[in-house]
Amino acid sequence: MPQENELIAQRRENMEALARLGVNLYPHEFARTDTVDRLVAAHGGKPKEDLEATRIETTTSGRILAIRSFGKANFLVISDGCSRIQVYIRQDSLPDLDFQVFRLLDLGDFVGVRGHLFRTKTNELTIWASGLTFLAKCLLPLPEKWHGLQDIEIRYRQRYLDLVVNPDSRRVFEARSRVLAAIRTFLNGRGYLEVETPMMQVMAGGALARPFVTHHNALDVRLYLRIAPELYLKRLLVGGMERVYEINRNFRNEGISTQHNPEFTMLEFYQAYSDYRELMT
Repeated sequence: MPQENELIAQRRENMEALARLGVNLYPHEFARTDTVDRLVAAHGGKPKEDLEATRIETTTSGRILAIRSFGKANFLVISDGCSRIQVYIRQDSLPDLDFQVFRLLDLGDFVGVRGHLFRTKTNELTIWASGLTFLAKCLLPLPEKWHGLQDIEIRYRQRYLDLVVNPDSRRVFEARSRVLAAIRTFLNGRGYLEVETPMMQVMAGGALARPFVTHHNALDVRLYLRIAPELYLKRLLVGGMERVYEINRNFRNEGISTQHNPEFTMLEFYQAYSDYRELMT
């Protein structure tokens, strides 16, 4: 099995070869008509006959997860992070430059694909490519696909890599985003006003915790990264805002684990003329 340094060197050689072909190694944009996820959702259930009758043209893009060649038939599997689709590559169906680009692709590269949808003999939804555009080169090899990313330390420290190979991690990100959106909708619908209060404060108040300390050079004062937004939110109540909330970062210079991070997001809300019983309901 090739060593990682050898794989990286080969990828660099492929990138240099692309440059010699005149390929733009860092394109700024790629106009697509569909995402892979939308293609699969809209056409994944259509039978072979319907796809042949309508000849649906599409332009999409994604990261290469697999490259397979069987004589004149070549296949890519690309993903947009949500869904995957197969791409059928034939030399006689592509411009000469595009096929040369295909031969210099590596797993993890990003490509744009133009073509029409059909089903293979195994009934898999596939794009018959009529155009291939190089979008970005992945210089570092992706983790081995069968075992994925096993090192927990790497998963936490290189979250981008974890997202590439672990769909469950992406689902956590998506679920968190939906939860935050639902909380905001819930509170906004009940007359609460979302606000932002200072991150750097002259005193570490609102909770019992050890703060991170910094220094403001222009004012020559010691400041603390906030451990809670409580005091400033309550000042807004004093100012006449009857219902306020904040979803933002707090910082506590304490222990670290998978359940507790020194930097974390917290929701805090206050309502005038109410006690804790009303807030709980």
